[in-house]
Amino acid sequence: MDKILYNIIYAGAWLRAIFPLEFLYVIADVIYYPLYYIIRYRRKLVRKNLTNAFPDKAVKEIIRIEKQFYRHFCDYLFETVKLLHISDAEMKRRFVFKNIELLESLMKDGNSCLMMLGHYGNWEWVTSITLWYQDENAVIGQIYRPLKNKAFDRFFFNLRKRFHSLGITKNDTLREIVKIRKSKKKILMGFISDQKPSASHIYYWTPFLNQDTPMLTGTERIACQTGFSVVYLDVTKKQRGYYEGEIKLITADPKSTTAFEITEKYTRMLEETILRQPAYWLWTHNRWKYKREQST
Repeated sequence: MDKILYNIIYAGAWLRAIFPLEFLYVIADVIYYPLYYIIRYRRKLVRKNLTNAFPDKAVKEIIRIEKQFYRHFCDYLFETVKLLHISDAEMKRRFVFKNIELLESLMKDGNSCLMMLGHYGNWEWVTSITLWYQDENAVIGQIYRPLKNKAFDRFFFNLRKRFHSLGITKNDTLREIVKIRKSKKKILMGFISDQKPSASHIYYWTPFLNQDTPMLTGTERIACQTGFSVVYLDVTKKQRGYYEGEIKLITADPKSTTAFEITEKYTRMLEETILRQPAYWLWTHNRWKYKREQST
């Protein structure tokens, strides 16, 4: 049954992906209206998240950001499907990586690097970094949480390999890193680190978007164990269908950092990204489900 559902999903996505993005954006504009006004997909949660994150903004401004987010979300869906048919040249034109030389410097002499980012802009397009940073001695990949639906999980897993990056499940992260290191390869691994931790793995709280927030600390733990450098990808949406990701240093020496210093730096950098253009973060995520008093 899962195989049949996967084939249906893939066929439907493939048929849409053959059209140019300009045409897909027309469909996205049409879908926005029922999604926002009729289906009202997670609208209560989005409104709550925005209101709590920006308590000083008027309701009119909150609604403006909310509508802008849903329009972007529809764009994101079709941009992601387009990965099935987009050329390397078009992808490189639409997602530009800045400060690649920092990455090259950190990864010279066999060193490895962890890249932290958020659910911001179009995070599925970030795998195109392989078009910008190319090193036959490096393994480039991303960590992901498997989806509950096996057909959709398989679809997104294969989609994320479009630019020849390696997908590693969250629970296999350390095992795979050790395996790659034994093969004498260096590693560039992406971590989307703005999701909420599971209730049993909350170790650090910090103010984030005006709310007391539990943060994932796994990336910091891996960095401190391996000594891998850590960078942040600061994404900006330049215009519809065009993004820029600037690589910024968090630390070149994680073993010299204090507890949760890496996580805190990442949080502040992500917050700065969101505040610059708040509509392009994933506000549908139930990010503040847990409260500090519940975890003590």
